[in-house]
Amino acid sequence: MFSKNGISTHQNNENAQFIEAGRLLFSREAKFFFGVQRLNQLEPSLLPEVAFAGRSNVGKSSLINALTGQKMLARASSEPGRTQQLNFFNIGDCLVFVDMPGYGYAKASQSVKKDWQKMMFSFLRGRPTLLRVMLLLDARIELKESDHQIMNLLDRAAVTFQIVMTKCDGLSSVQFSQKKQEIKNLIAKHTAAYPYIRFTSSQKNIGIQELRADLAQLI
Repeated sequence: MFSKNGISTHQNNENAQFIEAGRLLFSREAKFFFGVQRLNQLEPSLLPEVAFAGRSNVGKSSLINALTGQKMLARASSEPGRTQQLNFFNIGDCLVFVDMPGYGYAKASQSVKKDWQKMMFSFLRGRPTLLRVMLLLDARIELKESDHQIMNLLDRAAVTFQIVMTKCDGLSSVQFSQKKQEIKNLIAKHTAAYPYIRFTSSQKNIGIQELRADLAQLI
């Protein structure tokens, strides 16, 4: 049986189940438990992990806070692009969020940028519990060269990444359609890209429950 929008009753029920699973997952306690600046400080993970990557000021901290329902769980650095630290958050003893340092900060030195890429590639390639990278892109601006570089890095590391567009509340319907088509064309060129895109706004709570559902389904 199909509804007026062409979606089957079974699909609607399945989507509702995932939405509820996402709500239940993120109703659990979320807490910061570990931060490392060097990979030799890492300990083996006993839980599945999802990493969050994106340019400095893309809204990673805001998205993590929106997903977990905690305003101050993740905090943005006072020096964007300079903090070379992986931060780990335990989500109800079911899942671990890995907040990766922001990339592409224009004022960061070339040595800092190279160190970031080396550290991230080593982490991505050598972390067997890492299920997916959520790659955050600002919907309001054009993609930068550093965005393309991280996608190529993820392809080389053979780590699945899902694009999450942030700050979408300011887009018109025309801009939204254009951006959606642009990103669909982009991910078709990357072997490691997950085919579904999420459009979000942490400020307006847009797309948050759907992204929670994606994460619940993933684990």
